[in-house]
Amino acid sequence: MAGKSNAPWWAHLMAYAGGVTLVVAGGAAAVTQIGLYTANSAIEHEDILGDAKADMDVEDISGPLNILVLGVDKQGGSTRSDTMIMVHINEDLTDVSMVSLPRDLYVEIPDCGPDWGNNTCMQKLNHAASISDDWDVTRANVVQTIYNLTGVEFHMGATVDFEGFMDLVDLVGEIELCPWHDINSIHGDKRFFPEGCNDYNKEEALDLIRQRYPWDHPEDYENGLWGDYGRQAMQQQAIKALVSELKGAGYHKDPAKLTEVLNGLGSKLTLDLPEGLTVTDLAVNLRGIDPEDITSIRVPATSVKTEVGDSEVIAEGEQRFAADALWAALQNDTMDQWIAQNPEWVKQTGNAATETTAAPVDDATVTVD
Repeated sequence: MAGKSNAPWWAHLMAYAGGVTLVVAGGAAAVTQIGLYTANSAIEHEDILGDAKADMDVEDISGPLNILVLGVDKQGGSTRSDTMIMVHINEDLTDVSMVSLPRDLYVEIPDCGPDWGNNTCMQKLNHAASISDDWDVTRANVVQTIYNLTGVEFHMGATVDFEGFMDLVDLVGEIELCPWHDINSIHGDKRFFPEGCNDYNKEEALDLIRQRYPWDHPEDYENGLWGDYGRQAMQQQAIKALVSELKGAGYHKDPAKLTEVLNGLGSKLTLDLPEGLTVTDLAVNLRGIDPEDITSIRVPATSVKTEVGDSEVIAEGEQRFAADALWAALQNDTMDQWIAQNPEWVKQTGNAATETTAAPVDDATVTVD
């Protein structure tokens, strides 16, 4: 498959959760059994997809499979989602494509909350997850919004609390992060992060990977890494660095350390699996996937101004044709063909700062009837 690139942070999380469970370095059988038991008991389960879940044969697992992953933010007793990704695994369970849905994607939302009389409206995608403090309500709204947009049916779902997951940095002390230009934090402590690679503790790392607005240099727009895209790139770096440190410290071989990691994952990762499918079943069947060999794809869209502010809009014409073909390829397992025909929307191999091919920024105002 063309256009391999580093996977997003949550992809590494899921892949390595399975990887450490299987003890990828080939540790003793006893270590493996401890890991398998711990994984099944530690990871939480939740009804994410509701009635929208596609049928799956858990006795004979094969692809294609589509997984919806929601990055969640838990604050003040409420849960919101501002990261939404579609994961596609091919028929042979060997290749993975991951499509990030921009939080500012201009879409039709079935329930826009009390201010809209709980009616349909055109809004940014992340608005779908802000209509209620009740996670059951917002989650169902997000799932329905994505289904209405794409028509893709999902076999599994997952939610990941990334900031919670970064608590695991405490296990290794520091991780290396490499911003491609100087960053002045807009958050409370107003830290300065110089260009280049440096080691950061948990608080510093969280501050850096939460930055969105400082990614506004000309090179960021040129490389498609402005705003939220820059933040995603730093999150990719963070999870790769964390996994590297955990493996380097032997957490994947030592039973006690492995249990510590998996128990830590338990409150940060929840899964929605078909009845009868366990975490270890899934890990065993996906063992042929290399998390460093995953294709990352951007939705064909252009940054424009709409009545709700700066948004990502799938423009009529070539972008609409490419987006519709993308949804069909995810559903029909023809991602190889789509990638070959649409290389401009595929992240290219290389440094996280330059691996994305960007669409030009359009300052036009979009009018929607």
